[in-house]
Amino acid sequence: MTSTRRRATTASTAASRVVPARLRPVWLIISLAAVAVAAVAGLVVGPVDISGVEVVRQVVGMHTDLSTQQAAIIEQIRLPRVLLALLVGGTLSLSGAGYQGVFNNPLADPYLLGAAAGAGLGVTIVIAGTASTGSTPVGAPVAAFAGALGAVALAYALGAAGRGRTSTASLILSGVAVASFLTAMQTYLLQRNQDTIREVYSWLLGRLSGAGWHEVLLMLPYCAVSWVALLAHRRVLDVMALGDDEAATLGLHPGRSRIIVIVAASLGTAAAVSVSGLIGFVGIIVPHFVRMVAGRSNRVVLPLSLIFGAAFLCAADLLARTLSAPAEIPIGVVTAFFGAPFFVIVLRASRRTGITS
Repeated sequence: MTSTRRRATTASTAASRVVPARLRPVWLIISLAAVAVAAVAGLVVGPVDISGVEVVRQVVGMHTDLSTQQAAIIEQIRLPRVLLALLVGGTLSLSGAGYQGVFNNPLADPYLLGAAAGAGLGVTIVIAGTASTGSTPVGAPVAAFAGALGAVALAYALGAAGRGRTSTASLILSGVAVASFLTAMQTYLLQRNQDTIREVYSWLLGRLSGAGWHEVLLMLPYCAVSWVALLAHRRVLDVMALGDDEAATLGLHPGRSRIIVIVAASLGTAAAVSVSGLIGFVGIIVPHFVRMVAGRSNRVVLPLSLIFGAAFLCAADLLARTLSAPAEIPIGVVTAFFGAPFFVIVLRASRRTGITS
């Protein structure tokens, strides 16, 4: 009787500590507006001058005065590239927020945990094995998923070795170690298959150039599964932040939920990496920005990270193809330019608050 009463008291206390944060309509409107502006800019800006009004009319299926060539440029070049940028940006950002929520770690990121390096190794194996040129091989997302999931599992196991739990510092250090090891394996594989070095290195720098409907359709089903699973667990992640014992008291299954979130985030990361290459810092910049402006609850952070991440990468891709036109800067370079200073700021702030201890 006493133990039952104690469990009921614990459950009541835990429930009271879960702040029922809601997604405010103003932030939803702002994020969707950011996506709309970035997408329209991506469709309008380019070497061929096309009216913005005509571009919008063409996309929504209205009658336009565009020539056949202009219509083909929008439908076959610009539109799939913009859609792919939205998919990749939103997925990487949502995956980063998912990793940060499940590990209760503000510095967790697909790249710092080694997930991207594992996915990169998987795709490199596929490219080297099939001598693929041009479009992304159909088997690339599956190979990338296997590599990403294995890398995250290894990083987490190494971070917990000896103490039975992972701190922020140990998890990040183990992730860096795993990423370095997998990158070394990738380099060795490339040296053994020199005929694919140029294609793989171009892919490693992050690219959306040459993206077509094949890449969009290839990535879309994996994204859908990852998005649904992660967004469905946004409330669960808030409860899990209280600790596994209190989450279990409230009727949740922390172990099962943790596995689902890790698998879903790894699947999203793998899908993004397989079609766009290694585009870093998206998964750490956007979720932290959302926390600063809209609150720390995962009920808010995950959906807004998805939307703002899509807008961020679409805008970054626009910069990548216009800053040095007619040449194009690898999009991974653009995101690193913004992401590296931001990461330093986040790391310093985390140290001041004692998060990394």
